[in-house]
Amino acid sequence: MGTLWSQESTPEERLPMEGSRPWAVAKRVLTAIQVLGLLLCFSVLLFYIFQNCGPRPCETSVCLDLRDHYLASGNTSVAPCTDFFGFACGRVKGTYNSFQELATKNKNRLRRILEARNSWYSGSGEEKAFQFYNSCMDTRAIEAAGTGPLRQVIEESLPGTSSCLATHTSHPGNCPCHRLVVLLASNIHTDVPEPLSVPRGPRRGIFEKHVTTGGGDAAKPEVRPRDFLQSHMILGLVETLSPALDSQFQKARRKLSQKLRELTEQPPMRARPRWMKCVEDTGTFFEPTLAALFVREAFDPSTRSAAMELFTAIRDALITRLRNLPWMNEETQNMAQDKVAQLQVEMGASEWALKPELARQEYRDIQLGPNFLQSVLSCVRSLQARIVQSFLQPCPQHRWKVSPWEVNAYYSISDHVVVFPAGLLQPPFFHPGYPRAVNFGAAGSIMAHELLHIFYQLLLPGGCPACDTHALQEALLCLKRHYAAFPLPSGTWGGDSLTFLENAADVGGLAIALQDIYRSSGNYSFFWLRSTCQCRASEQGPWVLGTVWRDLQMATGLEPEGPSPPTPTQAYSKRLLWHRGETVLPRLDLSPQQIFFRSYAQVMCREPSPQESYDTHSPPHLRVHGPLSSTPAFARYFCCARGTLLNPSSRCQLW
Repeated sequence: MGTLWSQESTPEERLPMEGSRPWAVAKRVLTAIQVLGLLLCFSVLLFYIFQNCGPRPCETSVCLDLRDHYLASGNTSVAPCTDFFGFACGRVKGTYNSFQELATKNKNRLRRILEARNSWYSGSGEEKAFQFYNSCMDTRAIEAAGTGPLRQVIEESLPGTSSCLATHTSHPGNCPCHRLVVLLASNIHTDVPEPLSVPRGPRRGIFEKHVTTGGGDAAKPEVRPRDFLQSHMILGLVETLSPALDSQFQKARRKLSQKLRELTEQPPMRARPRWMKCVEDTGTFFEPTLAALFVREAFDPSTRSAAMELFTAIRDALITRLRNLPWMNEETQNMAQDKVAQLQVEMGASEWALKPELARQEYRDIQLGPNFLQSVLSCVRSLQARIVQSFLQPCPQHRWKVSPWEVNAYYSISDHVVVFPAGLLQPPFFHPGYPRAVNFGAAGSIMAHELLHIFYQLLLPGGCPACDTHALQEALLCLKRHYAAFPLPSGTWGGDSLTFLENAADVGGLAIALQDIYRSSGNYSFFWLRSTCQCRASEQGPWVLGTVWRDLQMATGLEPEGPSPPTPTQAYSKRLLWHRGETVLPRLDLSPQQIFFRSYAQVMCREPSPQESYDTHSPPHLRVHGPLSSTPAFARYFCCARGTLLNPSSRCQLW
């Protein structure tokens, strides 16, 4: 037994010796299992990041409505790198204009407010505003009154002239207001300016031909020059009061307006519904009352808070950007930053317009009735008295130049205040429930554009003596050449110096809004890494992996040593791991950055048409392509090959 026991081996002795073949195979298997396990964990981590940390689709009703709006106006068959305006606005037809469309929605909201059944205090501004609107819409009573109210007004203003309205068929040349009768009888009219203002230039020639001399028709009497002013006063009065008169006056007014537009080769004027004119007139005469009602319904405290948060972010981004402009010295940079910091912002409606006690005082002298024309005249007298009083008494606050429901923003140089009405901060431009990319791209770029109006003086010749004049002039000349390279549709124009300043504000406004969306939406990179990898290597080459690596470096804090100027990508990546809750619009298949650019272009959507003489902006497609082609980030996020229209070989940096 001792021999048998001595021949048995221990477990340790039965294991393979280190360095033997079985041991090497076992080590390889264990190493492979470990590597596969790490790869599996890393894959699960990436899947979690892409699926859970990335932006999620916004399924609320406001987001779905906005998505449907984008799908209805855009044309995805158009290549975004060559025609982004067509990509975003390709299905826009007719006279569509994004600003006018929103203005119409705001007026519809006012209409619903004015047509709602409410009880108000007797004699209050609300009661008078609702009574005025209802009288304006009561066309049956207006038709029944006929020309009686107008004859009474003319007789009070110019005694002895009202009889010609009833006896204009006999001896019209002896009647001081026979030009008015010719106007109504011949159905030829002109957009006559305000009373006591005689037309000048081509308009005067048309006025004299078709109103004064009857257009050369021998059957129409010759007009003596000494009666010109009197007839023009009456004509202006009827022009102003025609909406308050019966349908005969309104038809004559429309036909005469169309005649003038034909003579000046303008497109026909679109007919507008009666309610729209009544809403506009009610808003003109009872603005404080309607302002309070509109803001209460369309711009509640949560919406105002979100809008102020957006503005604060845009303002801070501008201050940061001012510190790194190469053509500004340190003194000018400090001055510019102080000017932005001291800027006042008024949003929604002016505080003065929201005080009901002021409204009651302003409407105290308005007497409505006995007919609609008399109500209009009472409101006109009250409004004129308030305007005169506003000039005589100093006002401690800025007086708004727009109504709260208008779709317009502006910067006041004299008061150093920027104004954003509630009517502008409405869907599809802004909503607290929208993805941040939408609000920054649409409303944010508008805010940044208006802020840059503060520095228009610096861009004018001699406006910034302390700046690096050579660098500034090079940047300005570069931007001019950049815009001049874009083809213009027939019938449009490139503009003048004011248009160039607006172009500069468009480019700078987009860059500032884009910079801040980077800063406020950190986890975009993970979603962007997934979308970026879809770009073909033939279009981007080694740039894709290099950019991915740089973004990961900055996201983890492993940035290369050495000073480098802050860029939007850096500002965005530094907050990569700190932001949550970003959303995108479903079914658009666009990343947040792509939605940002799409929202910016959506604001500019309108049918290209000849520029109006009062419009200092570039045509809509140029307002889209000019800034986008100046932004390198656009080419990256839409994978544009170098040399395409919106990814030029060189770019300009002014702001």
